[in-house]
Amino acid sequence: MKLNTIQPAEGSTHYKRRVGRGIGSGLGKTCGRGHKGQKSRAGGFHKVGFEGGQMPLQRRLPKRGFVSLTNARNVEVRLSEINDLPVDEIDLLILMQANLVSQHALSAKVVLSGTITRKVTLKGIGATKGAKAAIEAAGGSVAE
Repeated sequence: MKLNTIQPAEGSTHYKRRVGRGIGSGLGKTCGRGHKGQKSRAGGFHKVGFEGGQMPLQRRLPKRGFVSLTNARNVEVRLSEINDLPVDEIDLLILMQANLVSQHALSAKVVLSGTITRKVTLKGIGATKGAKAAIEAAGGSVAE
């Protein structure tokens, strides 16, 4: 293979439209834009959602609710996943290193899913009532 023989795969590239090159090209005179109107003119763009001066749909409808931006960064961890960790003192950094939570996580909460059979200590991690009871029944503790 030589640099002067490299070609893109068959059908992966398209010829650029050459407009305004005479009647025989099929794209002469109006260049495929038709006659008159905003889209036929140079710089004939408009804002996304613009409806020609009519009140746009996104402004006609009422605003409702609230979506928290930090909600996706608060993650849940199962009790069975905590049980599989090799360490006894568990914090957010340990969960990140074990790939149980994302590196972008702000907080974590242990939920009652599965069982725990060993003593663990949670530091800086939340736990539901059921998960907290299960951890304490196994001899562990939850320090927040």
